[in-house]
Amino acid sequence: MKNIKKIYNYFYSFFTIKTIGFFSLTLVFTLCMSCDIDELLQEEPKAIAAQLFYNTEEELKTGLNSIYQPMSQWRAEYIVVNDTHTDWGYGRGSRANYNDLAGFNSGKINVAGQMWNAFYLSIRNANIFIKNAEAVEGIGEAKYLRALAYFDLVRSWGGVPIRTDLNIDEKDAEKSTPSEVYALIEADLLDAEATLPADPSDIGRPSKYAATLLLADVYLTLGRYAEASAKANDVIKSNKFSLVPTTSIEDFQFNLYGPDQLTSSEEIFSFKYTRQDGYGNWILFILNSPLSGLYNFGGAYAHYGDAVNPFFTSWDGNDLRKALWDQIDFGLGATTLVSKKYIDNAAVSNRGAGNDLPVYRYAEALLIYAEAVAMAGGPTADAMEALNQVHRRAFGVDPKTPSAVDFDIADYDADSFVDLVLQERAYEFIFEGKRWFDLRRTGTAAQTILDAKGITIAEKAYLWPIPTYEIDFNDLMGPEDQNPGY
Repeated sequence: MKNIKKIYNYFYSFFTIKTIGFFSLTLVFTLCMSCDIDELLQEEPKAIAAQLFYNTEEELKTGLNSIYQPMSQWRAEYIVVNDTHTDWGYGRGSRANYNDLAGFNSGKINVAGQMWNAFYLSIRNANIFIKNAEAVEGIGEAKYLRALAYFDLVRSWGGVPIRTDLNIDEKDAEKSTPSEVYALIEADLLDAEATLPADPSDIGRPSKYAATLLLADVYLTLGRYAEASAKANDVIKSNKFSLVPTTSIEDFQFNLYGPDQLTSSEEIFSFKYTRQDGYGNWILFILNSPLSGLYNFGGAYAHYGDAVNPFFTSWDGNDLRKALWDQIDFGLGATTLVSKKYIDNAAVSNRGAGNDLPVYRYAEALLIYAEAVAMAGGPTADAMEALNQVHRRAFGVDPKTPSAVDFDIADYDADSFVDLVLQERAYEFIFEGKRWFDLRRTGTAAQTILDAKGITIAEKAYLWPIPTYEIDFNDLMGPEDQNPGY
């Protein structure tokens, strides 16, 4: 154990402080089990000096790209695990244990650890960039990505160790409170908002409005509703974005989520993928069924819905988004639903589909604005219009033109209006990883899951387990820092 801890310390210093790369400590441990440990520990680190790395625009982009890679590689898995913890989602096979909402079992606990690694690897790369780069815009981008990683961490794990460019030389970090993590997120996003350009420097990179909308989401999560509505409204009033119009499900499949779409009028920030093995979107393989005919590698149909679930039966059949489910019996019964939201029949491998994964779309700016306004002081005509724009688009009509499908503000008070917005979010963001967090932040998870699935959520299911090695090898953390139930 002592030598293993020496390796942890050595490689933390070597990979965190000295170099830029994509290796995780888990991989390093695996590779080192057969090497001569004493010889390894005597060897001097051979590395690129960080101060010599960021001299050209190409080197700056390489440093920034290293922040994206770990998060984007695990984004699909993060989405589907969270969406199984909803009123509409289910997992099949080895993923069926997610259905009981009892927390991660011994067979899946490593999945949580791998995602923890990915987030902290992105944070590590962001910290190196922030510490050594001089390009203000690049630092804003790195802080945006660091904030996004910490936002996912704090919502899934609660309090976590804070590692930044300021303590990058230190191996150990104590478990911070959620409030402390949110304070860092807010500070990073305010810096990013102030330094990022109004238009992305390249397709796929964040603009100031990506930082503004992430701030709105953070404020909504924290119950700071006036600030959330103001930030969402900043995005709306920028007039830089609009909903992609639809008249058919194909418009959703190809014009909004399609594999050949480089960007859209609706995109605010997405993780970008390409038809190249290892650089493509894995969610298509996870979701599709060979019986769908919408993905040329068949698919694992590992996550699905059910046509008799109350979420689905109460959904208006004229809503085009409902048609993004196929009723296919692949062995679980005739009411099984398979998603056909992400399709690509020209993918080059199971990890080689071209579809991007949206993190924030203009639809979310509208819905955050509508909810936050109502939570701050009750629904207004502007809030109802923001909701109706998303709702109209779902029924294939012009988002900006009043129509017969509109909701009438006279029919709703503050509580029922917020419920309406949350339901619209549920329909709009299927397999975008939003619903579980909506249920948790609004305190409605327990009753919603009980009503839809007849399941009582275990207390340990609300937070993910902190990896054992973090507790064992981080001298400022101990068993008491583990989340409840683990």
